[in-house]
Amino acid sequence: MSFTTPDLYDQWGESLQISEPGLQHYGGQQRFFGQIATVKCFEDNSKVGECVRSPGNGRVLVVDGGGSPRRALLGDMLAQHAVDNGWAGIVIYGCLRDVEEIVDMPIGVMALGATPRKTEKLGEGQTEVPVSFCNLRMQPGDWLYADVNGIAVADRALLDADGKPLTE
Repeated sequence: MSFTTPDLYDQWGESLQISEPGLQHYGGQQRFFGQIATVKCFEDNSKVGECVRSPGNGRVLVVDGGGSPRRALLGDMLAQHAVDNGWAGIVIYGCLRDVEEIVDMPIGVMALGATPRKTEKLGEGQTEVPVSFCNLRMQPGDWLYADVNGIAVADRALLDADGKPLTE
C-alpha cells in the first residue's frame, strides 16, 4: 500500500472530503482504506460488537459515538474480532481502551482518545446510516482513506486492492 492522503488530495482535490484534525492513530496500521460501513451510537458499543463479529471484507467501520469521552466504544477483544473478520480499519468519533494491545494489531484504528471505562450493553444504536463528524459527512458505501496526515473520504474507489491509484 503506497498512497498518502496528500497525494490523493493533489490528484482529486476538492472532490474529496478532508477531516479536521483531532483523531489519533491507535492501531498497528497507520495507513488503511476501504469502503465505509457505519454505526451511530452513544456510550453503548453493542452495534460495534455486532459489526466487527461479521465479515469486514476489507471495509472500514466508521463509528459516530457523539464524541463522548466517558465510555470506550472499542477494546482489545472487539478489535481482535475486527482483525479476525477482515476489517481494514475502525474510525471512532469517541474513545477506546486497551491501547497497549490494540497498538500491536494489524488493523487501522483511529479515535479521539482513550478511557478505561467500558460501555453498558443495552443494544442501542443504528447501523448503515449517514454519520457526520470532523468536517466529514459519510454514507455507507463511501470510501475512507487514512494515514498519518489525516482522513480523506470519497464517494468512489480511488485505489485498487493493492493501494495503487486508479485513473480519473
